[in-house]
Amino acid sequence: MPSKPRQERPAARRSSTAVRRRARESAILAATRTLFDERGVAEAQIEDIARAVGINRAIVYRHFTGKEELFALALVGYLDELGTALAEAAESETKPRDRVAAIVSAFVDYGVEHPAFVDCAHSLMRRTGTELFDEISEGAMLRLGRAIASCLALLRRTLEAGVESGDFTVTDPVLLANTLYATGLGGLQLARVGLVIDEAAPGVPRVHRVGAEQVKSLLLTSALGMAQG
Repeated sequence: MPSKPRQERPAARRSSTAVRRRARESAILAATRTLFDERGVAEAQIEDIARAVGINRAIVYRHFTGKEELFALALVGYLDELGTALAEAAESETKPRDRVAAIVSAFVDYGVEHPAFVDCAHSLMRRTGTELFDEISEGAMLRLGRAIASCLALLRRTLEAGVESGDFTVTDPVLLANTLYATGLGGLQLARVGLVIDEAAPGVPRVHRVGAEQVKSLLLTSALGMAQG
């Protein structure tokens, strides 16, 4: 008699399903990142992301809680790349002051090259912590927290080294690292707009051009000034 086909064991089926699920999640995130880089964050819609993967939007919502979670996980990818760039910049210098300069420079260079990173970061920063936890799954929040913390830790350790060497006067390196990150994002948005506003006379606005190098110089001066107290 012909032998009966062996049925797949439940554990094997679960493992296979998990692998397919992770592969689809990776494909959705890759499509999200591509659309962000090509069109910008505001123009990338769930329908576009689903179409790029070859699925319908309902399947996207089976894997992610919504667009905010896709923003968060796309930001994780940018932050992982940024962290590598910052680490390489920090390793290129030995003195704390020079390390801060290298980190700020690498941060601005990455942000100018990846404007969607700036958009993602700003979009999430506009929401309160309570809103983020309501809209994003715990697992995604953990991944986002790890990615941000990894970048900030490089700057925090540099500030602490500067305190030990006597180059810096910082009472709270963690707060300053977070402040510099937020300030840097604001500076990157300014560099992206490329304009600053002044007043030529009372009630008469005047517009000036501003470039990325000017913003980088200002952010560096600000970072060193705050670090030195």
